[in-house]
Amino acid sequence: MNIIISNSSQEPIYEQIYRQIKNSIIMGGLKPGELLPSIRSLARELQVSVITSKRAYEELERDGFIETVPGRGSYVSEQSAGLLKEKRMRMVEEKLVEIVADCKLLGISLAELHEMLDLLFTEV
Repeated sequence: MNIIISNSSQEPIYEQIYRQIKNSIIMGGLKPGELLPSIRSLARELQVSVITSKRAYEELERDGFIETVPGRGSYVSEQSAGLLKEKRMRMVEEKLVEIVADCKLLGISLAELHEMLDLLFTEV
């Protein structure tokens, strides 16, 4: 698993871990039923506290992304295709909310935003 921790980020380390694992699950990089590294192994690999990796796993489990089986480890949860699509859509919506707020602050109209999106969507 490829997780990059930024010590200069304002985001707490456990949230960085949570976000990157969550995104990997949503985007299909981590498959349902796949075994995740143990909490201790992840902490050692990322050179963070065991408490930090444990908190990230607890948050992932709370939000339904992983399941922990005592004595066996943590696994990516089995999720329906519809649920994964909904989570992907929610991720995009969160980013769009920030973009719309920025546009309003900068005086960019909805028509101008549409034009930018149309251009970017065809170029990327």
